[in-house]
Amino acid sequence: MTEPIKILVVLDSGVEPELIQTVLAIEPEVQILAMADSLHQDWGRTAEESADILVVACSGYSDRVLHFISAATAEHAERPLVVLSEGAANGFVRRVFEAGADDIVSLPDSPSAHVNGALAEEIVFTLQKALARKRGSMATLRDALGTLVCVLGPKGGIGKTLTATNLAVALAEEGERTAIVDLDLQFGDVALAVGLAPERTIYDLATSSGALDAEKIEAYMAQHDSGVYALLAPIRPDQASAVTVEFLREVYELLRGSYDYVVVDTPPGFTPEVIASIDASSHVCMVGTLDSLSLKNTKLGIETLDLMGYDQSRVSVVLNRADSRVGITREDVAEIVGRPPDVLVPSHRDIARSVNQGAPIVLSGKRSEAARAFADLAGLYITNRSHALAPAANGAADANGRHNGKPRKRRSRRLLGRRG
Repeated sequence: MTEPIKILVVLDSGVEPELIQTVLAIEPEVQILAMADSLHQDWGRTAEESADILVVACSGYSDRVLHFISAATAEHAERPLVVLSEGAANGFVRRVFEAGADDIVSLPDSPSAHVNGALAEEIVFTLQKALARKRGSMATLRDALGTLVCVLGPKGGIGKTLTATNLAVALAEEGERTAIVDLDLQFGDVALAVGLAPERTIYDLATSSGALDAEKIEAYMAQHDSGVYALLAPIRPDQASAVTVEFLREVYELLRGSYDYVVVDTPPGFTPEVIASIDASSHVCMVGTLDSLSLKNTKLGIETLDLMGYDQSRVSVVLNRADSRVGITREDVAEIVGRPPDVLVPSHRDIARSVNQGAPIVLSGKRSEAARAFADLAGLYITNRSHALAPAANGAADANGRHNGKPRKRRSRRLLGRRG
């Protein structure tokens, strides 16, 4: 039987101990060693030494909690710290990570909604994830599954969807079994960008009855001519609320078990859904453009990932409209962002035309510089995955043609599992 996660709990003023005790009554997965109703209470030596994680509960934004997190993580850098926040955590998330916390869980506003199975699963997952990060096992866990690339951009209108769709198609063109998820739940444009009709969407999957499995998810996906499977955004903004963080985590796990690559197109900002996608990802693709506002937000996005403990070697930077003559040089970009871009996508009218026609430029303009740039981006991830899955014994395969227990890849688009 797996050992329970042993936690210490500290409450900010205004938080009801009974409520938090109920929320954290997750036996046998979680064991509360001690609970303090003050940020200044002494724990006692035994509880202090035995605890795996420190949990801090607060009722929204709190400077007292931020100071406490900073002090607690400075004193015990080896021990994860997770925050439970009642109400909206908007404006608080970045400060929490900056103070040193490993993760944050937002509790529902309605008191009657606090105790449910989905919340318990989210808390247990968050605690397990925080422990895994500290113990250095997250990278191993990510590499055991398909590669999930989370395409981010803190500012709108910078070409996230352009990048995500062309990356997915470029991977499929290389013979990789690829899926794309449109996480812009209110105003997603993946369907338009690749010319697909959203007959079924992620909303329909989220509101369907029965348990999730890989075959069920695929039944709700559209398929592009390139072989890419697409889980499309809801057709109406009001349907977005049906897609929960817990649902997304389950979907990502199943997709990563079924596809070589999963590309997630995200909305601007670090919403709970975006944070869940980052947590589930193996790589992040940060997108920016050649203007000062976008570059500033790109820098902030990279810094936020760093504060979240995300491995910076798994972050790639794509600069769209990279040859625009706007008085900013590539050297300026490296200085502003803190690192040079990994891929430069030039401006060209064929890019806008390809989006308007719903034909990704990696297909409609294969010889263009933009198409080559997106192919290079796909190549980065293919190379990274090849290195991650490289067998230890000089690439030796077993009698069944398997490397490390996995079938040898045969690069043929006929193997993409198209529906007839």
